[in-house]
Amino acid sequence: MLNDCIRIGLETNATSLKTLSLKAYKQLKGYEVPSCYKLCAISRATGILRNYRRAKRKGKVKEPYAKRLQLISCYGLKIKDGVLLLPFKSKQPIQIPLNQHTQQILSNMTVRSVTLTADHLSIAYAKEVAEIQLKGLIGIDRNLDNLTLANSSGRVERFNLANITEIKSKYRAVKARFTRNDVRVRKRIFGKYGVKERNKVQHILHNVSKHIIEDAKVNQLGIVRENLKGIRKLYRRGNGQGRFYRGRMNSWSLHELQQQIEYKAKWEGLPVIYVKPHGTTSKCSICGHRLSEENRTMKCQNCGLTIDRDVNAARNILALGLRFRPVAQPLEAMVAELQPERNPQSRWL
Repeated sequence: MLNDCIRIGLETNATSLKTLSLKAYKQLKGYEVPSCYKLCAISRATGILRNYRRAKRKGKVKEPYAKRLQLISCYGLKIKDGVLLLPFKSKQPIQIPLNQHTQQILSNMTVRSVTLTADHLSIAYAKEVAEIQLKGLIGIDRNLDNLTLANSSGRVERFNLANITEIKSKYRAVKARFTRNDVRVRKRIFGKYGVKERNKVQHILHNVSKHIIEDAKVNQLGIVRENLKGIRKLYRRGNGQGRFYRGRMNSWSLHELQQQIEYKAKWEGLPVIYVKPHGTTSKCSICGHRLSEENRTMKCQNCGLTIDRDVNAARNILALGLRFRPVAQPLEAMVAELQPERNPQSRWL
């Protein structure tokens, strides 16, 4: 059904969920399945086609085609007596027993959708979260080898992420030595090493993001991050940069950490603010003048500040966040004092 929806969307150039539903729903009558699975297939095909068109504008890509069998449903789901019930036939649902850990987690949650494959069951769930009343903000500066934090109380914290750079460099060197001519075998081996690399990197980033969110939740701090969209354009072929330098910078896992921090913060009711990164490193965090750099130490000729460049960037990011999300206590409004009325002098005519 999913591949039929993709084919119909490509033939009719459907660009929205409503258009694809009107074009594809009637053509899916040949599948003897509940309507909920047809609607889910149409919805998933819409997302795939949207990503395909976005990638096509950037370059040549293959037409999408789903190879892995999967069953997706977001309608008619029930959990009864520790068993997940999926709609199938009239009064004959698919029954999947859940363990105690899964039942405990889903007891206070709302199940949104279920994805069933040959060997996996994925359950997406949600909960209502009230936004925390903030007492301050925390600015985060992401670099290649470290992560620097600065909060409203003046505390600065740094996480060393050099292990991630070493892991990526190691696997990049291993892949560069492959000389197998068979494209299919080489693709499979590349995928195997890619999974190993991704698991190691995500484990490190998970521990870092977990610590940040736990600290922000305890101290009631909002998250301020740089909007680094489009940064990959700085490291393209033809920009006068070396191949190894471009490979190192393009393997920078900045979006993975950004996604982890964002979804974990929203899960705890913490807002995430994105600010423009322009000038956060080069401007003084005290007076705003341009700094001079020497061995990653920034010096201000105006106010005499000497500070590490990452700490300076984190403080500037924090200051930009405070402009868009003030967290100070409201002060009494200033009221202009009324001037006493002057008694007009009387004149006798």
